[in-house]
Amino acid sequence: MDRLSVSPDEFRRLAARAVERAARYLERLRDLPSFPATSGAESLATFDRPLPARGMGAAAFDEIENVIANSRPCGPAFFGYVLGSGEPVAAVADLVASVLNQNVTAWRSGPAAVTIERTVVRWLAEAIGCPGFTGSLTGGGSMANLMALAMARDGQGTIYASSEAHMSIPKAAALLGLGHDAVRAIAVNESFRMIPEALDRAIEEDVRAGKRPLAVVATAGTVNTGSIDPLEEIAEIADRRGLWLHVDGAYGALAALTVPERFRGLDRADSISLDPHKWLYQPLDCGCLLFRDRTAARAAFSHTGDYARTLQSDPVESFAFFDESLELSRRFRALKLWLSLRYHGVDAFRDAIRGDLALAQRLASRIDAEPALERLAPVALSAVCFRHEGSDDFNLRILRRTIARGRVYLSNATVHGRFALRACIVNHRSTEEDVDAVVAETLAAAGQESA
Repeated sequence: MDRLSVSPDEFRRLAARAVERAARYLERLRDLPSFPATSGAESLATFDRPLPARGMGAAAFDEIENVIANSRPCGPAFFGYVLGSGEPVAAVADLVASVLNQNVTAWRSGPAAVTIERTVVRWLAEAIGCPGFTGSLTGGGSMANLMALAMARDGQGTIYASSEAHMSIPKAAALLGLGHDAVRAIAVNESFRMIPEALDRAIEEDVRAGKRPLAVVATAGTVNTGSIDPLEEIAEIADRRGLWLHVDGAYGALAALTVPERFRGLDRADSISLDPHKWLYQPLDCGCLLFRDRTAARAAFSHTGDYARTLQSDPVESFAFFDESLELSRRFRALKLWLSLRYHGVDAFRDAIRGDLALAQRLASRIDAEPALERLAPVALSAVCFRHEGSDDFNLRILRRTIARGRVYLSNATVHGRFALRACIVNHRSTEEDVDAVVAETLAAAGQESA
């Protein structure tokens, strides 16, 4: 007898139990504190148990309530980091994808899964104004950025990115054997956008010094302030210099669905990273790499052993993601995005992004109207950086106190060398009441710290 077998009826009971608990969580999500009332020691005491030798059966599910109670909620007032809010239709799709357990390597391994992923990738490319681009889904923007620079790489060389570029860029350079020093930071202006003239000067200096420029990384939505580099001007320089242009749009590129005018030049990139698990509100993980020329992807990643070599001649049936991607074993990430987009329609996502952008402007206005608060950066997308009057240490204590109060969850950033409180709104559940609470809770926390 297969000791790991679960009957269809038992699966129904277990799934119904889990779904009921998940539904109750969604019902009370608005009322949950922004961070669970727990500590590291309490987490260990709750979950760090000996590995059971004998199965617990359905009793193993008794701990789901503890898992939920000790998890940071994706509620409407979660404004930390750049993390989407976990759209529920996509969560249901994740269950189905796990049951199907498709290894999305090649069409012959998962015909539906591969076809759906290729379809979703095409949808994403068209939605952000880059028809004709292809690519694949990834675990996130870091993997997409790594793959893009692997495609750009042909020997050693220098990568140019703004001083506000994401930490995954130098990490990718290191993993590719180029070293952290291969990334040259280009100055930004007062709006934290890369200065094209500084980029051009840096490339010229390196050429004269005998160095080899390799690629330019422009950012469409910096993680700190949401700034968008001048893509059109940077594309002109990259084209004139014969350099690969990668756009790190993990945070911001999907806002092109709503405000395409802010992303002019995006379609001139050679590769683009974007994260549906950010601004399409998908559950983790769901990143994407788009690229213009699949020949470059195949040159970087196609190294197929005989055991995996496809024998089909049909162009659909012979397709393999492992020829164009770093990953071999790949989960069915596309199902949740496919079902979510079909269920709601792309216009619903456009409206949700538009709502987030409006809420960020509302928060900026509330901060500007409060004498004790200072906004530290323009609001290009939905990240709002500000601080209370006082020292960096005082603002750090305000942040901790605000989170402990449990109404809103903020993160932090360093802006012009100063400690900043940061609210990033990529949350389809957020309302005006939630963003108004950011100012109210910051002032209340400051009052308590002062007292």
